[in-house]
Amino acid sequence: MTPRTLETMSEPKRVLLAEPRGYCAGVDRAVETVERALDKHGAPVYVRKEIVHNRHVVDTLTERGAVFVGETDEVPEGAIVVFSAHGVSPEVHRTAAARSLKTIDATCPLVTKVHQEAKRFARDDYDILLIGHEGHEEVEGTSGEAPEHIQIVDGPDSVDKVTVRDESKVIWLSQTTLSVDETMETVRRLREKFPLLNDPPSDDICYATQNRQVAVKAMAPQCDLVIVVGSKNSSNSVRLVEVAVQNGAKDGHLVDYAREIDDSWLDGVSTVGVTSGASVPEVLVRGVLDYLAERGYNTVEKVNTAEETLTFALPRELRPARTSSK
Repeated sequence: MTPRTLETMSEPKRVLLAEPRGYCAGVDRAVETVERALDKHGAPVYVRKEIVHNRHVVDTLTERGAVFVGETDEVPEGAIVVFSAHGVSPEVHRTAAARSLKTIDATCPLVTKVHQEAKRFARDDYDILLIGHEGHEEVEGTSGEAPEHIQIVDGPDSVDKVTVRDESKVIWLSQTTLSVDETMETVRRLREKFPLLNDPPSDDICYATQNRQVAVKAMAPQCDLVIVVGSKNSSNSVRLVEVAVQNGAKDGHLVDYAREIDDSWLDGVSTVGVTSGASVPEVLVRGVLDYLAERGYNTVEKVNTAEETLTFALPRELRPARTSSK
């Protein structure tokens, strides 16, 4: 056994718990939308794609009677369908209308903001450079607003392939769940190529994505290991692992459940950072903390970098009816 191993083993075990973490306002609204739709209409309620990118949430809603489908043509004519938090293109709305579906749109309002920006700049005949991951549902929905004007830029290495019609009429927008640092590097490279590149009217990367990354950055240098609770298809959760390792954590892993933790990850580890993606319910974080406590990580220190108070109203179809006052 090396001196370093002995030294590490003698250090007290602790957990650094990131705050904020877990559900953001858009996810909270989307999940409640499906729950309220089931309460109001009964099962089944159809949901196009995963309402949010979290396995536990999807499984729980499935047990309640939600039916998740890939496309609207899988929904029986006239049935109720909920659109996910990631947003949909106008074409999806058209196909739903053609099948007489009763639609409830749970798109996160921050994603809707990016859609509105895309439509506005397309009307003004800009070339729109949409920074995001090719194939991600949010990117597909946004690019569908103006496909003839939008090019997807999938990270800094994609910049060389970008061409525009008029370098004086170019703007960048972004997927809401990206790494802030990587997005800014992509923008830097785009601006080197197109010096007149315009910025979006306001930040596209959502407040919750940024806040969770800031919290991870704050604790990462002290962590031997960072465990991020989240699903592999959750962009913001995957980014948290990357941010942790890039900012000083010696190791980082993404898990849906505590049972996916490999005990070997804890070998020689004194400080474990724990956080969760924006689509993760807190019960899954508690499971990880319980798992760690059983292995001697009983001290939990919170790393708080922001307070979140934002909430979004439910879609109008699910809001309580107003009572008229005489």
